[in-house]
Amino acid sequence: MSDVVEKTLTALPSLLSLDSHPGSAKLSSTSKLGNLIRGITELTSKHEEEKLIQHELLAIKEQVSSPNTTMMKELMVRSIYCEMLGYEASFSYIHAIKLAQQGTVLEKRVGYLAVSLFLNESHELLLLLVNTVLKDLQSTNLIEVCMALTVVSQMFPKDMIPAILPLVEEKLNHPKEIIRRKAVLALYKFYLIAPNQVQHIHNKFRKALCDKDPGVMTASLHIYLQMIQENPEAYKDLTPSFVTILKQVVGGKLPMDFNYHTVPAPWLQIQLLRILSLLGKNDQRTGGKISFKV
Repeated sequence: MSDVVEKTLTALPSLLSLDSHPGSAKLSSTSKLGNLIRGITELTSKHEEEKLIQHELLAIKEQVSSPNTTMMKELMVRSIYCEMLGYEASFSYIHAIKLAQQGTVLEKRVGYLAVSLFLNESHELLLLLVNTVLKDLQSTNLIEVCMALTVVSQMFPKDMIPAILPLVEEKLNHPKEIIRRKAVLALYKFYLIAPNQVQHIHNKFRKALCDKDPGVMTASLHIYLQMIQENPEAYKDLTPSFVTILKQVVGGKLPMDFNYHTVPAPWLQIQLLRILSLLGKNDQRTGGKISFKV
């Protein structure tokens, strides 16, 4: 077996935390998943793989349907793995939603992950998750709020955006930078699928651009790049702000975490240059503001 597979199997217990007993070297509930991965890597034909996965899916289907199952987290992970290999596990979709709705924090995390991988924005089952997202966005638990914002930024029914927009908008003022950052990304998603619904909060995007946390500022650039591509004239007054940010990036003013092989945030530099090129295109006056020395 390859080193990669061995390392994956070794890491699974700590990553999934499927055993309630602290300090356990091996988790009994991960053995079936581990055996499945091992079995897949040892097969020699596609036919054998199909036979093994179909047998696995039948076993998962029987277990998730049992009212007394205590292994729902692990069953969801096994379902995810089967789908990653290209085999449909549609029977588990509703159970993933239930796990996100009713589980502990860890169970909700697995449930949300499964939902984001299983469903798309047009899937009818996604509507069943709306009330759960609304509830978690109002939670005092930071992890629950993060999970809700994450799934919202990935997929959410377009028709339900008005119901959730005020809560997401409110998170732009949250004291925790990770919440503000995820809120900006959620609004970016809303802008992509329903731009007219977020027109009234453009001023708040400007506040995010000047956020003291560089992660929030970076997230806001996704929105600005999209808006400037559509209407550069409306944002030319922000040219000095983008130039200032670029100077700070090139000057190494951001935390070391943003560096890549000693280069200060290269992906951020590229995005800022794209924005500035759009703002200065065929505009000598604006182009003059862009010229600077670090």
